[in-house]
Amino acid sequence: MKASLIKLALSVLTSEKGRRAVGWILVAAFSPLILISAFLCALGSGEAAHNNNMVEACFYGVEISDKAPQELKAHVREMRSAFSLLDSAVSAANAEMEDGNSLDPIRVKAVFLALCYGESAPTSRAANRFVDCFYTTEEATCTVEVEGEDGEITEEEESYVRAMPLPLRAAYGNVSSLLGREITEEDYDNISHIYLMIAGDMGDWEYDGDYSYLGGDYDTDWDLPPVAADPNKTVAGLVAYVTNAYESGWGYVWGTFGNVLTQSAFQSKLEQYPEGVGNYADFIQEHWIGRRTADCVGLIKSYGWYDPDTESIVYGSHGMPDIGANQMYYSASESGPISSIPEIPGLAVWHDGHIGVYIGHGEVIEAMGTRYGVVKTQLAGRGWTHWLKIAYINYD
Repeated sequence: MKASLIKLALSVLTSEKGRRAVGWILVAAFSPLILISAFLCALGSGEAAHNNNMVEACFYGVEISDKAPQELKAHVREMRSAFSLLDSAVSAANAEMEDGNSLDPIRVKAVFLALCYGESAPTSRAANRFVDCFYTTEEATCTVEVEGEDGEITEEEESYVRAMPLPLRAAYGNVSSLLGREITEEDYDNISHIYLMIAGDMGDWEYDGDYSYLGGDYDTDWDLPPVAADPNKTVAGLVAYVTNAYESGWGYVWGTFGNVLTQSAFQSKLEQYPEGVGNYADFIQEHWIGRRTADCVGLIKSYGWYDPDTESIVYGSHGMPDIGANQMYYSASESGPISSIPEIPGLAVWHDGHIGVYIGHGEVIEAMGTRYGVVKTQLAGRGWTHWLKIAYINYD
């Protein structure tokens, strides 16, 4: 980072004007965390790689250059503490949602990083308030069977609350009110840059290599072999599960993880992911409505979250958090360059922003992109740079 940028960053971090009060509980809870403009203002120059490394350090915990000021290293640590609280709050919110809906933890953290800069992490309560900006609840009723004292079964209506993700602009309006500041077009650009950088490949590319897709006659019923339904989440189970997804003709929709894509779920994803879903709305409507769908890391997470007892995908279950492809790579229990990949079916293969599952004999199953769905490809020639053991899968 240029000396002038460092000086600018430190001057804002230490000035009262740069950390102006944002109102009621946020005065203490959201004391700003890091000067994101100092990271991003040099994009397009020779400093871009350095600034991107700083953002990656916040998301992945990678080492920062020794040349970086100690103050900025401390702020990265505070941001990572904040991210942990935000992840917990997102998981709690997502546990209330139905129909495959979910908040995107990367989006929430990208907004937080771009707007909140300074010295200390928020409290757990403040993190929950921040996440509350991104979803809403609506009252609904359902009919339930109730056994009376005489043993007779009757039907009664029961009220419940269903959480739903908000469209981005509505969520940003809530964030603006919470922080007591306007979100500018420059802020939106910074949020978008961070999000796309961390979220990775959205399938917005063309592939002219060989691949196999078996989606002509798709199947939405669960017909898993016993090993894939093993609750211990074994490596053999992972291979069987993704193979079943390939043979069942799963599609690809950004932000999904194995549930059937209903019209209402599609509409929710369209509002939630204007980049990765909105750009392909017509294609998704024509090809993927009514099918099970996943994005690249969602294919793996759907196995981690699959509950064999209920034959459903339970968000955030079995110890597997909601993380992106790059976060899955950086949290790997073991990894190495692709040239050294062992012949172990069930390893994941990765390049920046994308991930697949090696099934042995030189083949990979991956949710390749919106125009492809879940396909089988060859390990060689796909640009994979590393292999990894997924931290939440049993490789024994």
